[in-house]
Amino acid sequence: MSGWYWARWPSREGLEREVESRPRRVLTVFGRTVLLGVVSWGTFSDGKYAGWAVTAAAAGLVAAATLCVLYLRATREQRPAAAYLLAAALVGGAWIANWGLAYTLADFLWIGLAVTALTRMPPAPALIAAAAALGSYTAASPASWLSVSATIGGSVLVGFLLRLDVEARGTARRLLVQERAVRAAEAESAALAERARIAREIHDVLAHSLSAQLVHLEAARLMLDAGTDRAQVRERVVAARRMAQDGLAETRQALSALRGEFTPVGEFLVELTERERAPLTVTGTPRPLAAEAGLAVRRTAQEAVTNVRKHAPGARCSVELRYLADAVELEVRNARAPRGQSAGEPAAAELAASGSGYGLLGMRERAELLGGTLLAGPEDGGWRVLLRVPA
Repeated sequence: MSGWYWARWPSREGLEREVESRPRRVLTVFGRTVLLGVVSWGTFSDGKYAGWAVTAAAAGLVAAATLCVLYLRATREQRPAAAYLLAAALVGGAWIANWGLAYTLADFLWIGLAVTALTRMPPAPALIAAAAALGSYTAASPASWLSVSATIGGSVLVGFLLRLDVEARGTARRLLVQERAVRAAEAESAALAERARIAREIHDVLAHSLSAQLVHLEAARLMLDAGTDRAQVRERVVAARRMAQDGLAETRQALSALRGEFTPVGEFLVELTERERAPLTVTGTPRPLAAEAGLAVRRTAQEAVTNVRKHAPGARCSVELRYLADAVELEVRNARAPRGQSAGEPAAAELAASGSGYGLLGMRERAELLGGTLLAGPEDGGWRVLLRVPA
């Protein structure tokens, strides 16, 4: 093993009191109280002290208890100088207690120091402290070699097991802290993703609504310039107003969709195609879609139909929704615009230029975020948009 290992303190987290459960803390306090009682009884019960000697023994007992408390605190806080000096003081104090006939106190200090050193100190200093303490116990003990050997072996084993317990609790504590940090990071990431999702939905709703309004208002302006009948111009203005109302309603729906309260895709497409007077075909077995997949279908349908109105006014448009085994497809087609309303005409050109130009890019990005695809391009003189997303 490397030299770093022998100088490495045990896990500090494992020694923190917050790591211990309530029953464990109660058991620790109870055990220390019992040990103090046993040591006190063993020191004073045989009547070997009288007069001032009783006071001296009591003072020695208090001093030993104080050294133990300071030593435990120093090792818990991992202060090397204080821990090593207090360990040496405990070894010396135990010899003084032994010379003062307080054999129980001396044995307790030596054995307790050995166990706590193996539990709380770096391996190299722990072995030195344990060897000094247990060597002193061996030299001073009048018991048989078998009893002494059993005590030493038991002390080393208990110290080793307690050290493993400290390391295990420290590891558990670090893992708990890391898990909490990961959960906090995941929660923050989820919150940011949710904000981005809300922003994207609101952006798409407003972009579609405003673009549609702009189409109708631009058409109304062109009609006014061309001297078109007032009723037709009014129809365009009313349509723009309706688009504004629809935009507000869709904004509320987008927020509701984030809570899973969206109108089913099929019902939405029925309303959209009826409003645009476009045929709708549904194949496969209809089923509820996930919120993101449903939003992708809705926004793509809205954008594709709006593009038909902008770039090919008067062209026949059809919408088809296909429920597949593991996906859903939306196809929007439009035929060639009627003669006189092609994209090359001035009026149609001005209408086509009224959008932001980001609709197709936004639809493709939305599909790719869901692991799907979007194909868009000319077909038979018209235009075809095909969306496929997992569902």
